[in-house]
Amino acid sequence: MDTADELGRRIQALDGKDYGDYQTLKGSWSFPRFAFQMERIPKDPYAPPEAGLFRVVVSRQEAGWDAEWSDTPAKKLALADFLVRRFFRQTETLCPGVRGTGHGGIITIARPGPAFLERSAIQVFAERLEVRIAIGLPAKGRHIAARTAKTMLLEELPAIVDQSLFAERVDPSVLAAHQQALADSWFIRESLVRQGLAAFVADGARLPRFSGEDQTPATGRVIPFQSPPSLRVAMRLPRGQTVTGMAIPQGVTLIVGGGYHGKSTLLQALEMGVYDHIPGDGRENCVALETAAKVRAFDGRSVSGVELSAFIGSLPAGADTGCFSTLNASGSTSQAAFLAESLEAGAKLLLMDEDTCATNFMIRDRRMQALVEREDEPITAFVDRVRQLYQHLGVSTILVMGGSGDYFGEADCVIQMKGFQPLDVTEKAWQIADQLDTGRAREARGELGMPRLRLPLARGLEPENMYGKLSIHASHLKRLVYGNQSVDLTDLEQLVETNQTHTLGWAIRYACRYMDTNTPLNQVVEQVMEDIGKGGLDILTENLSGNLVAFRGVELAGAINRLRGLKVVQQQKKETHPSGEDR
Repeated sequence: MDTADELGRRIQALDGKDYGDYQTLKGSWSFPRFAFQMERIPKDPYAPPEAGLFRVVVSRQEAGWDAEWSDTPAKKLALADFLVRRFFRQTETLCPGVRGTGHGGIITIARPGPAFLERSAIQVFAERLEVRIAIGLPAKGRHIAARTAKTMLLEELPAIVDQSLFAERVDPSVLAAHQQALADSWFIRESLVRQGLAAFVADGARLPRFSGEDQTPATGRVIPFQSPPSLRVAMRLPRGQTVTGMAIPQGVTLIVGGGYHGKSTLLQALEMGVYDHIPGDGRENCVALETAAKVRAFDGRSVSGVELSAFIGSLPAGADTGCFSTLNASGSTSQAAFLAESLEAGAKLLLMDEDTCATNFMIRDRRMQALVEREDEPITAFVDRVRQLYQHLGVSTILVMGGSGDYFGEADCVIQMKGFQPLDVTEKAWQIADQLDTGRAREARGELGMPRLRLPLARGLEPENMYGKLSIHASHLKRLVYGNQSVDLTDLEQLVETNQTHTLGWAIRYACRYMDTNTPLNQVVEQVMEDIGKGGLDILTENLSGNLVAFRGVELAGAINRLRGLKVVQQQKKETHPSGEDR
């Protein structure tokens, strides 16, 4: 392995030459405390830096990270998360950024979001640490700028590595707190199931975010969360300390209150409760069931072969809602499809906000029932199914509802947000439901069952673009480019990082190997997630990448469901013989 000094001489010899001559630097270079590997170097200064692959490898012994810092899955993930954040901060501090043509002058890694997530940008192995970096080698026009390149690779990069990856630079108590935050969150999430809870929000949590597009904590005057006494529980953590907070039971929960009092803020914290949050995020120990799905309406999305008949019956045009497909769903149809797809994907908690729901899907009041007869309305309002979802399928719902009291009689728990503080008003809501009869007729017909499973076909999901080139990338958080398709993921509100969207594209391509006429979509997704659990995110691509970020199975199913090229075969339900045996 050549030395860093030799790398400097080689760079200097390239000064002023064509940018493509950077390719001659491919290989491994030995620095005093780490190895630097240049494996893929973009051939154009305008190419995105993440198109390359540059790796820093440090031995665990040299870095000073004893085995005890990663001897459990939680500690290993938290160590990787801690180091990747330090590395990113140092790139921001020590690297001035763009210098020269295109993306030249950049040293960075994928920006981490507010959640603990497995990322391919950093790998913690038994004997070494590995960081995958994006570097834009500098140019003037299309000619190599050697002086800047030497500064980047021989001065800035070693300084970034030194300040971020070595234990001697880290306050061990800060890392220990980082690891403890993840362990606490894991324990609370496991406790939800044991205690029959859907979610938990810790006292003292700071729930508001900077904006809808920015998940960093809001600044200024933020009222800390305080649980109502009747819903407060104490959880004794394995480390001996106790955390208190509001426990939301499984079943049907309403979040009510006046406008601007914090209803949606609480729900947004719950939908992000599927993730574990880093210290300082404000939502530490705000935890929801792992399979929680935020369901909403989204006009214009495609739907492929979904059974909607529990929510939408016979349509005037004769469309079969038992196996419904469209390239342009209405609000109510899109929400019904999202709900059915979430059940198919294994969701055990549905989260809804009236602001993003289709009104005619959520409620049909007494006056509308009097005017439009039942046989003329194909939609069965959610209010008539929400109780059945829990009773028949064990699926809980948390619903923000500030405009209709018709749900009071269906709820197990009613929380009123008042001045950003929760009040338990369940008893009062039940009394109102008893005293003020809505007069509306219950319109649900038949028992609620799981929608039929669907068998996805790989045909139509080719990842190549019109020029025959593999094309998978995320242009932003809610837009995936997959082959010739531009996939709108606006309604998948629980995605938090653009690289999750990018990774979903590669996971779709990987999932195609399991798609046939015998494997339901939920089993395809389970197999992909199982493979990732065994082999890591790297199994999704042939070439190593630093831009892969973990996602949940419900998001993978959601992304597949939004591909306009998706074709499915609906699985037929088994017939039951009078003896009770399946035929």
